[in-house]
Amino acid sequence: QVQLVESGGGLVQPGGSLRLSCAASGSIFSIYNMGWYRQAPGKQRELVAGITSIGRTNYTDSVKGRFTISRDNNKNTVYLQMNSLKPEDTAVYYCNAESPRSGLTQQRRYYWGQGTQVTVSS
Repeated sequence: QVQLVESGGGLVQPGGSLRLSCAASGSIFSIYNMGWYRQAPGKQRELVAGITSIGRTNYTDSVKGRFTISRDNNKNTVYLQMNSLKPEDTAVYYCNAESPRSGLTQQRRYYWGQGTQVTVSS
């Protein structure tokens, strides 16, 4: 199994920057696809950015050009660099891990961190 711990959230002014970190343990990190999700009050959880085991990245349209997802397999850590932050980015940000297919049914397993609060306000 994989255990995920997020850190780096906090209060920042509009236009500012934050870097979120997600430290993974308990399995082989390098073969997992990783993602950052966020959930604002009263809103559905949405995918913000993803990065595959081979480094391919994808982003939701609202953060393209502002956010960058990356991973350091030597440190078992995935990052989300957030620049030019807007009040609309305020949410709890969650780290997600997706395993390779395994077992008789070739199913993937999914793991979640506890979340870290990001508040963008003047």
